[in-house]
Amino acid sequence: MAKITVKDGTEIYYKDWGTGQPLVFHHGWPLSGDDWDAQMMFFLNQGFRVIAHDRRGHGRSSPTENGHDMDTYAADVAELVEFLDLKDAIHIGHSTGGGEVIRYVAKHGQGRVAKAVLISAVTPVMVQSEANPDGIPLSVFDEIREGTATHRPQYFQDFTMPFYGYNREGAKVSQGIRDNWWRQGMMGAIKAHYDCVKVFSETDFTEDLKSVDVPVLVLHGEDDQIVPFPLTAVKAVKLLKNGKLISYPGFPHGMPTTEAATINADLLAFIQS
Repeated sequence: MAKITVKDGTEIYYKDWGTGQPLVFHHGWPLSGDDWDAQMMFFLNQGFRVIAHDRRGHGRSSPTENGHDMDTYAADVAELVEFLDLKDAIHIGHSTGGGEVIRYVAKHGQGRVAKAVLISAVTPVMVQSEANPDGIPLSVFDEIREGTATHRPQYFQDFTMPFYGYNREGAKVSQGIRDNWWRQGMMGAIKAHYDCVKVFSETDFTEDLKSVDVPVLVLHGEDDQIVPFPLTAVKAVKLLKNGKLISYPGFPHGMPTTEAATINADLLAFIQS
């Protein structure tokens, strides 16, 4: 298995296939690089180099107790990018991975990044506060923490229903997709998953969004039950210097999997533009 050891001794697992312009995929909570299967195969066959890593504490990376904060996540990516010597790269992030992308590009991407994509991303900030009065109450994230900490196997099973919009009337439920989400989640470390709830809910990416100069595509499902569209994508694109928003009526949070053909086509058009 391909791994690098970053500065604090944590091993970061990654997949690196193909040649051509590099596309770097950043997964969401509590998953792994495997969540990008539909994109990795598609873009590999389009002639791109495709890279997906498992965030620290997730998937096959070290189940480290420490470093579960967005600055460390972004620094881990920077070490991987430097190790692989990636240039003219396009970084694509889903959910928590969208936050990781914009923090990496803002702090470490100078001279190495061509474009970025935020899919169903947690940017600019999720949690409710005086500065973000229409955000999600902290109690919602406390419930996610409690479920993760005390009955993670069943909680993760249940989480797949709103994640993929499978709780909507008329939804065509794929048990295989649900099982694969659960498989990825249970590969990771419970401490990392618990700590990451604070990271994806409370990290403020406002200044990161404002500072990025490269073109950024924002993709979001209007029926996202996990990361609400009006709270995130609508606000994020207004903060970007060079942002473009595409929204999808009825699409769920996990749309890169359930709506892969549509998402891949829009990604390819942006990459080639």
